[in-house]
Order: sequence, then C-alpha cells, then structure tokens
Amino acid sequence: MDSTLSWKTHIDQLSSKINAAYYVIRSLKSVISTKNLRTIYFSYVHSTIMYVVIFWGNSPYSNNIFKLQKRAIRIIMNAGNRVSCRELFKKLNVLPLHSQYILSLLMFVVKNIDKFTTNSDVHTVNTRHKSDLLPPSIKLAKYQKGVYYSGIKIFSYLPQNIKKLSWNVKKFKRFLLMGSFYTLDEYFEWTSRSDLGTFYKFL
Repeated sequence: MDSTLSWKTHIDQLSSKINAAYYVIRSLKSVISTKNLRTIYFSYVHSTIMYVVIFWGNSPYSNNIFKLQKRAIRIIMNAGNRVSCRELFKKLNVLPLHSQYILSLLMFVVKNIDKFTTNSDVHTVNTRHKSDLLPPSIKLAKYQKGVYYSGIKIFSYLPQNIKKLSWNVKKFKRFLLMGSFYTLDEYFEWTSRSDLGTFYKFL
C-alpha cells in the first residue's frame, strides 16, 4: 500500500504469485482433469486473489490481476485468447475478480451490520427505505474508496429480497455468478434494471 491507496506494490506481488500458479496449471493441463485443475486454481490463484481483496479490489491496478485470472481460466477450459471468459467463469463456478470483491464487501457489511447507521436511526418517518444504510457525509475521495463507504454503496444497490438472503453466502455467490460482473458499473447497472421476478428465484 502507498500514500495514494493505489495498492500497486501489493498487486505487483500478487501478480508474481498468480503468474507462477498459471505456469503450474499450464504445465499440468495435459496430464490431469479439468476438475483437478480447478482445485489447483482455488488453492493457488483464488487464495491469492482473496488475500485482503476487500481493500485493493477497487484499485485502478486490480485489472492486472483480473487479466491473469482470465488467463488461468482460459487454460483450464482450453479456450482461446479471444474467447470471452464470462460463461467460462459460470461453468467453473468461479467469481470474476470484481464479483469476488463485491461478495467480500457484502459479507463485511452483513457481519458488521450493527456498526452501520440506517435511515431509521436518524429519521422518524416510516418509509420503505427506513432500513437502508446511511452513507457518511464525508466527500474525501480516499475515504469513499474505502471499505466502509464502498460497502454501504454496494449493499444499498441490492434488491430488498436479495438483502434478506444476507445470511446465505452460497445464494449471494449464485446471485453474483448470474451477473458475472467485470466491473462495479456492471453491478450497479444490472441490479438497477433487472426484473424483480428474477431475484425471487433466490428465495
């Protein structure tokens, strides 16, 4: 981590580890099954990505990790360099980097919900948004990129019936796999426009 909160040094170190794991996967591709390659992926690539992703997942340098992740997924699925990985992620039941970042933030909010302020804590008017989380009024860009503020924003975009599933990590992951989000903007757009009937399938 550096003074600009870019996490470049940390991400460079993660990139080296994932690169090493990629070469292991590639060298074993011809001798073991896809199932076993997936196991190796989770042991070496996924575990590396998960390391404090909640802090660096929204860094401008995180795309370097995402490119390496897609590279590993293509090798496992024997796909060409120009093949989209979106469906490959779904077939392997693997979250793209930014979807994993979103899941980690959602879990942070759920596990620490008592640390957050809701609209009902500051307003007496009984509205349908009374249980929504209230973001701090701090406008400092560095703070808004942090875990607390980002967690509120991402959690607030969830449809109400999905918020009710907050105790169920598997269903949260299934929800994120449906979108297979490559960016936060994709997440915000998808949760805003989707038919609520789709979300009721998760109940």
